[in-house]
Amino acid sequence: MIVRHRPVGPEISVVVPAHNEEENLPKLIEEICESLDASGSWYEIVVIDDFSSDATPKILSELAMKNSRIVSHRMVRQSGQSSALSAGFDLASGEVIVTIDADLQNDPADIPKLVSQIGRYDCAIGWRRDRKDPFSKRIISKSANFIRNWMTGECVKDTGCGLKAFRAESIRKIHRFDGMHRFFPTLVKMHGYTVVEIPVNHRPREHGKTHYNIFNRSIRPMMDLLAVRWLQKRTLRYEVAKEHAVV
Repeated sequence: MIVRHRPVGPEISVVVPAHNEEENLPKLIEEICESLDASGSWYEIVVIDDFSSDATPKILSELAMKNSRIVSHRMVRQSGQSSALSAGFDLASGEVIVTIDADLQNDPADIPKLVSQIGRYDCAIGWRRDRKDPFSKRIISKSANFIRNWMTGECVKDTGCGLKAFRAESIRKIHRFDGMHRFFPTLVKMHGYTVVEIPVNHRPREHGKTHYNIFNRSIRPMMDLLAVRWLQKRTLRYEVAKEHAVV
């Protein structure tokens, strides 16, 4: 009989940025566990509470007491999605890092599908082919995606999907800034890593309210886009040759 020994650390770290998601987190954690338990993966769930004002901290504390796979941390002040994700990347110890939104619109059942692509690719991003968002939000997102692709020379169908999987090294090497979560595919490609898009399920929001508005979906991202375009041109790309033994 072949005995599979458990590695020192988790294979997968699921990073969840959360702000005022008290009604969604218990079900989200349950679905993540169901999905990864079925796949046989060893994993941890790193939840970063972005200074929520509802019962999110209490709920996370209770969930962590019941499940040792849950690692919960709270920001000392509300800092935004990019900061919460950055903190999660620093705290994650898995070989593969998965990001997923806390609002239950991403389907945790799709996590193994994305993770299975890591190895062939360095990053697998979800493509919400059939989005369940209001028409106004979809139009703003589609327009922003078109402009983003035009400016960066990319052809990514859906950069805004929160469900993504990365080889840990690839996501830790990117340039970090407020708004970086909108440009993950471009940022990892800057360092020579490969990206693939995978169709994923998308669900309507049932609880809580969206944190997006016209400012953080269009105006501020345009400013970030100019910075990303500059980084594309100025990022250092080099490789040092291996030394040859002297005969």
